[in-house]
Amino acid sequence: MRTQSLLLLVLIVLVGGTACNRSAKSSKQSIFMKRATGFAYEVLVVMDKNTWKGEAGRLLYDQLTASIPGLPQNEPTMRVTYAEPSQFDGLLQYVRNIIRVRIDESLYTKVSVYKEKDCWAMGQEVVTINAPSSRLLAEYLEKQGTSLVAWLGEKERERAAGYLESLHSVWVNDKVRARFHAQLYAPEEMCSYKDTTDFFWATDHGTRGRIDMVVYSFPYVSDRTFTLDYLVAMRDSILGEHIQGAFPGSYMTTVKRFSPSYEAISRNGEYCGVLRGLWEMEGDMMGGPFVSHAHLDRQNQRVIVAETFVYAPNTKKAKLLRRGEASLYTFCLN
Repeated sequence: MRTQSLLLLVLIVLVGGTACNRSAKSSKQSIFMKRATGFAYEVLVVMDKNTWKGEAGRLLYDQLTASIPGLPQNEPTMRVTYAEPSQFDGLLQYVRNIIRVRIDESLYTKVSVYKEKDCWAMGQEVVTINAPSSRLLAEYLEKQGTSLVAWLGEKERERAAGYLESLHSVWVNDKVRARFHAQLYAPEEMCSYKDTTDFFWATDHGTRGRIDMVVYSFPYVSDRTFTLDYLVAMRDSILGEHIQGAFPGSYMTTVKRFSPSYEAISRNGEYCGVLRGLWEMEGDMMGGPFVSHAHLDRQNQRVIVAETFVYAPNTKKAKLLRRGEASLYTFCLN
């Protein structure tokens, strides 16, 4: 038994403690790999049943299924499927997102995490978490679990943005390039637009749920421009002027009773302000979630905002909003 354990430890070291040995795959083999299966934002968790039913498993499940921020109703971040290690073979190995948890105090002295791409299938992301005990795994998830979930979300956005690169609305991109000297790959279903000075609006007029994209600009004044209050005020001013409802005097505004959130991120090495919240039509019954990205155009000393908002009454909105948000990640100044 001791000899078997030593041999197993040597094998783990040889493959770097990872879930699969990608370096052993030749480029020719990779060409013929199966495509990853499953839906976007779906993850398969593989761990032993006792751990899954214990504190660590419940914590991981709660983190993966936490409500998406900025939506008017609760919708989970990820859809979770569970399998025991003995069940993890065949088609299950082709799932697009996999989290494998291995607990063995004889092999591991601390928690370690390995992330791999295209492990068993092309377009796949696999996370392997090794831990000496369920208690240490739970402690790790308490500190880093939300970061892991955010990483999975980032990978899904990258997939969606990559899809838009090859299949997007060419005329929307042409309009944005001509007006703002920028690139934006919007969903190809966009079918109508409003184009005025410093403002562009496109929509797909979806009957079961609508995705709209807007791009607008305003002068850059100072660093206080990239703050929650300033960006919300500019949003209300510009969109309130250009987007009206069906009734006279109705116009778009930002819902204030549910405070929007603001986050600074880096996009293409440049600062980007992300605004997330709810919109509504003043004087009308329309409303829904929105996400906007504010970029600094240094050359022209202006701020360019790319935004997506969704209108989908009486139905789930996460899928539509995420599709529009993926477009925002394709925006870049030419």
